[in-house]
Amino acid sequence: MLLVVFDDKQHKSFYPIAQTRSVGDLRCGILKLRQRLEYIFADGDSGLVIEDRLVDLYRERHPDWIVNNPPAGDKLYINSRLIISDEAITAIKALTPNQALLKHETILALRTSEYLNWGFQLPSGTERIQSTLPMYEHIAQLIHDNGRMITWDFEHIFYDEDNFFETEPGVSVLHPYNVWIAEGVDLAPNVVLDASDGPIVIDEGAKVMAGAVLCGPLYVGKKSLIKIAAKIYGSTSIGPVCKVGGEVEGSIFQAYSNKQHDGFLGHAYIGEWVNLGADTNNSDLKNTYKNVQYYNYQTLGKIDSGSKFMGSVIGDHSKTGINTSLNTGLVIGCACNIYGSGLFTGFIPDYSWGEAQALTKYRFQDFCDTAAIVKNRRNLELSSSERRLYQTISGD
Repeated sequence: MLLVVFDDKQHKSFYPIAQTRSVGDLRCGILKLRQRLEYIFADGDSGLVIEDRLVDLYRERHPDWIVNNPPAGDKLYINSRLIISDEAITAIKALTPNQALLKHETILALRTSEYLNWGFQLPSGTERIQSTLPMYEHIAQLIHDNGRMITWDFEHIFYDEDNFFETEPGVSVLHPYNVWIAEGVDLAPNVVLDASDGPIVIDEGAKVMAGAVLCGPLYVGKKSLIKIAAKIYGSTSIGPVCKVGGEVEGSIFQAYSNKQHDGFLGHAYIGEWVNLGADTNNSDLKNTYKNVQYYNYQTLGKIDSGSKFMGSVIGDHSKTGINTSLNTGLVIGCACNIYGSGLFTGFIPDYSWGEAQALTKYRFQDFCDTAAIVKNRRNLELSSSERRLYQTISGD
C-alpha cells in the first residue's frame, strides 16, 4: 500500500510559508508534517499530491519522488493538516479499501486504488466515516503545537535509553535522559542544556557556542549554529543550516535562516533564507492580554490566532534591517526587505521594500540577483523552477 500525503484547499491558511512548499513540508516539532506521516504509515515508497504551481519545483528538486502522479494499486491518502495523536493513528490504520475518514466534508484520510490528483473528490462508492479528529486550520496552530510535537517525536522516534554522550568540561546537562545528541555535535564550555521541561534534540553537525542556554522542548537541526550566550527557550524548532543568537522562545525556523544577533523573537514562524538584522525584535503579547489576531491569506483578513502569544510569520527570502520593530501578530510575505525606525504592524505584502510608512514594490530581477547570491553562499543555486515560482508570487 502506497502512502500519499496530500494538501487540500485550505493550503492558503499556511501562507506565506506554504507559498513555496507543500503544507506537508512545514516543520512542526522535530520533523516536518509529511516526514512524520511517512514514519508512521509508510511501509516503502510514498507520494505527494500538491497544488499544481509547486509541481515543477518538487520534480526538479526530487526527481525520484512520486508527485501528483500516484501509480495504480492500493493507496492510503492522508491530509497533510492532520494533527497526530494515538487516536488518529488508530483510526487511519483501521481503514479498509474504499473507506474514507472525514470531518464534515473535509477528507482526513482515504484508502482507494483510484488515481487522484490535486483538488480531488471522493471516488463514487466510497464509504464515508465521520470523525471528530482535529486538524491544523492555520499556521498559528503549528506554532502553538510545536512543543507537544517535539516531545512526541522524541518519545516515538529519537528516544534511546542507551544514548550516552560525552560533552566538553564545563557543559551542564539537566535531565540527561531527556537529551539526544547526534554525532558531530560541538558543545562549547559553559553551555547549559536544560531538559527539565521537555526533551532537547541536537542533530548532526550542529554547534553550540560558549555560554548559550538551551531549554526543552527544543530541536536544533543539522549543521545549525547557536551563537555565544544565546537564550533559547522551550517549544522552539530550528531547522538545518540556521544561525541563531539572542533570545528566542516558542518559535519555528524552517531552514537556512539567520537570526545571529541580539533581539527577541517569540512565538514566530520563520521560513527559509530569512535574515533578521541586529536587534530586530518582535512583540508576541499585547498590552491588553487579549488573543492576537493576524492576517490570513485564505480569508484575506485577520483571524484569531487562538492564543495571547503570537509573534511574527515571515516568508522565504525576507530580510529586516538593524533595530527593526515587528508588532504582535505581524505577517511578512515572501521576498520582502524592510528597515527603519517605524513599527511594522499588520500585514506586509509579498515583495515589499522600504520603511513602515513608505513601502514600495521590490523589483523581481533585483530580488533574483540577491537570492542567487544568498544561495551561492551555501553552494546552492536559484533554479529555473524557483524563478518561475517566485515570479508567479510577484505577479510580474
